[in-house]
Amino acid sequence: MAKYSKNQKPSDETATEAMKMARATQRPGQTKHQTKLIASGIQKGIDQYKKQHKAKLREMDKRKRSSTPQTEQITTSQEVSAASINKGGGDKLPWILLIVSWVLFAAYLFFTIR
Repeated sequence: MAKYSKNQKPSDETATEAMKMARATQRPGQTKHQTKLIASGIQKGIDQYKKQHKAKLREMDKRKRSSTPQTEQITTSQEVSAASINKGGGDKLPWILLIVSWVLFAAYLFFTIR
């Protein structure tokens, strides 16, 4: 079992990226020591951002995993209710409405032309 220390050494990639940023924002007359301090601050910021990003991803993954069974239950209940509506004569209603609308339209034409 691996033990993790609270003070993990940041990756070399992060260190080089932080040094590039520190050199890009370097002021005239700034010493190397000051640049290294700025780079270490940038590096800590990058590490903190990565930790927060990983925590958000874990939280989203947990939500996705916990919501999956609920959505399956909702989907199956919707399918059952839709099937019961279709079996109960629900497909006759559109035809009845169509016939009634045509009869009313014919009656309208009959009484307005006269």
